[in-house]
Order: sequence, then structure tokens, then C-alpha cells
Amino acid sequence: MIRMGRLDEIERFREIERAAGAPFRDLGMARIADDEPPGADALALRVRADRLWVFADAKDIPVAYLMADPLGSHAHIEQVSVHPDVARRGLGAVLIEQAGRWGVSAGLADLTLCTFVGVAWNAPYYARLGFRAVPDDELDGRLAALRRHEGELGLDQWPRTVMVRSLTRTQ
Repeated sequence: MIRMGRLDEIERFREIERAAGAPFRDLGMARIADDEPPGADALALRVRADRLWVFADAKDIPVAYLMADPLGSHAHIEQVSVHPDVARRGLGAVLIEQAGRWGVSAGLADLTLCTFVGVAWNAPYYARLGFRAVPDDELDGRLAALRRHEGELGLDQWPRTVMVRSLTRTQ
């Protein structure tokens, strides 16, 4: 079931993030696997703003989460993480659809995200969900600034891209 995240679950979100990042190690991306999840303050900000959704199991324990922010005319997916124990069951896609509904209700034009190009559960996965890659030279100012910031963080050690999906279609 999808619901809003709660403040008392912040450490659980961080656990999900750590577990979801571990498979990057097998791709030679140990730095990504070892990257610390968003801090408690950043997660609490999204929870309080009703911009962090969870997929909870039958016991109402979060097993996946998505956080998003408005970024100009975009509903930007900042993070989507699914615990590996429940991966490949469509939970990420369900959360992305929820973000799309939020974007529509907020009057935003599209869903955006930044992702790794060559990771099967990143860009190829999002392409199957209807996202398309946007070349860096076609990004608007806010997305271009976000990509520059990612470069400053060293994430461009592996090819990355911004992907977009229109919200004009029915969500």
C-alpha cells in the first residue's frame, strides 16, 4: 500500500536506501554503494511537506520510498529506493505513478529525475516507464544547475543523464 511517510520512520528510509545502494558495489561503483543516505533533516523536510511516499508491506512497514520536490515546472524525483528483498515487483513504478499524480495536482508539467545511464535498474528501467533522456545542452536552468552540482559531487565519474516524462498524459 502507498501512503505518506512518517517522521518516526526516518531511520527505516535510511536503511532502505543503504540496502538499495549495495548492488552498485557489484558494478564497480563502491562509492555509490557506500554513499550515506539523505540525512534525517532532509527526510523530515519531505515528510512534513507531504513529498515522501512509502510503499508499506502487510505489516505497514516501509519497504520502498520516493521523495520529490517541485523544481520550476518539474516534479523532480529526488530519490526512489526499493529494498532488494522486494525488488522487481513494480513497487518503484507504483511510487513513480504516485509522484506523477502529485505533479499533476501541483500543476507541474513533467516528472524529472537524474540517473546513471549504464545501470540496468536506472536509465533503462526509467525508459521502460516512459521517461526519455534529455541532453545536457537542452536542460533548463534549474536542471542544468542540478547536473552541475552532481558533477561537483563527483557523480559524473559514471555517465549520468536527466530523464523526463510529460505529465500531460493521464496519470
